[in-house]
Amino acid sequence: MTALLELSGVQAAYGATRALHGIDFAMEENSITALLGANGAGKTTTLRAICGMVRTEGAIRFAGQPIHGRRTEHIARLGIAHVPDGRGTFLHLTTEENLRLGAYVRKDRAAVARDLERVYGYFPRLKERSHQQAGTLSGGEQQMLAVSRALMLAPKLMLLDEPSFGLAPLVVKELFGILRAINAEQHVSMLLVEQNAAMALDLADRACVIETGRVVLTGSADEMKKDDAVRRAYLGY
Repeated sequence: MTALLELSGVQAAYGATRALHGIDFAMEENSITALLGANGAGKTTTLRAICGMVRTEGAIRFAGQPIHGRRTEHIARLGIAHVPDGRGTFLHLTTEENLRLGAYVRKDRAAVARDLERVYGYFPRLKERSHQQAGTLSGGEQQMLAVSRALMLAPKLMLLDEPSFGLAPLVVKELFGILRAINAEQHVSMLLVEQNAAMALDLADRACVIETGRVVLTGSADEMKKDDAVRRAYLGY
């Protein structure tokens, strides 16, 4: 299959503090890749580097195009949607206003309307709360809204940063089931940062383990589940 995203020798720093020390990995179209690692390993910074949100060196290619050094808005227009840790919800706007903001770069109003209904099909609770102020939604509903707002960009790739954080197990199970359906039905690729490694590996096709700003292990999700070091460090058995 064709490589959708490729990172080669990617370094990133916050001021004088270097967070990534040469990240290398690639992911295919229509795939889901999980990034595993301890807190501070560089997972979130990797997503930010792809989006142009942190100073980077090295090569990043998306759908065959170099995107290193481009503005975040330009990268979004190419079809990369970022669901940040903390959700990034516009709390004083309604649910539907948040969703329409997700489509701000799109010109085809009819297609936006169709995608809005498609999103409501995946997340019926958001339709029920379409005129409700987003700040009054539950944590699970706000996470669903964050994913839905990213979908309204009509992305080729979604970057998901800790989508299960702070959510009840049943809500997490529901959300991950919807993510699987979106990947299968809409052919949206996903790069997933997730502390719940078992859940991430159940969803993903492939995984990369990041330690201190470097990729130290890659393989299929099934291979990772059988790897003794991964099981001890991230799966707890």
